[in-house]
Amino acid sequence: MSISCADFEYICQLVRVRTGIVLAKDKMYLVESRLAPVASAANVDSLRKLVQILRQERFSSLHEFVVEAMVTTETSFFRDDYPFQALHKLMLPELFRVRQSEGKLNLWCAACSSGQEPYSIAILLREHFSQLTNSTVQLIATDISTSMLARARAGRYNQHEITRGLPSALLQKYFLPQGKDWQIKENIRQMVEFRQLNLAESWSPMPQMDIIFLRNVLIYFDIETKQTILGKVKRVLHPEGYLFLGGGETTINLDTDFEPVKFDKAVCYRLRSS
Repeated sequence: MSISCADFEYICQLVRVRTGIVLAKDKMYLVESRLAPVASAANVDSLRKLVQILRQERFSSLHEFVVEAMVTTETSFFRDDYPFQALHKLMLPELFRVRQSEGKLNLWCAACSSGQEPYSIAILLREHFSQLTNSTVQLIATDISTSMLARARAGRYNQHEITRGLPSALLQKYFLPQGKDWQIKENIRQMVEFRQLNLAESWSPMPQMDIIFLRNVLIYFDIETKQTILGKVKRVLHPEGYLFLGGGETTINLDTDFEPVKFDKAVCYRLRSS
């Protein structure tokens, strides 16, 4: 299935308005490949007809399916590793010590996709801080895609997904075989609260966060949207909390209220002291 330039521009605008994500002009092939299954599911035999339907209708579930199909869902367990090492060896021990009198520690994984990142954090907590309970740690994971959230809540992964970043010892300890797939154990699933959230729109109320994972997300937005999102991050990040971005992302030249902090090979961001 191929798409015309005019229909490509329509899809780009739809995605931009609904999510803030900017699709580059050289991504026409990506749009075509991701829209083809949507068209087939809608019993439409061409992308031209699919876009024609989208143009004629008010915003509907079909528009939602199209937007979700355009959102990148790349993720893996313990992706890049260094942020998780920093959590384990430095940040969490420090935060648990400092926050003892305050009660709960709050962590947030934004744009969690199919759930590997928040489950990696949950496994890390269970593995190295076994004395913690759901009453002392709140781990929230959000994503714009309802289909990805459904997958994340299910906690079921195929062999390819499991072998990407997950050590075999942790696989045997925290997953159960389900046919050709693997099911994460219930005690780990219960540690994560999944919510639907569009980073580009208004955010539902959240507790003040000690650690925020906003990794490999900002690269898809324009500068103005990046600045808006970082402005909202400032309002929910604890004054002594930490923000993790992806390896190719930074707050430099976007928001001067953040300063980079390096932990071995991991780089994160904190709010500057006033």
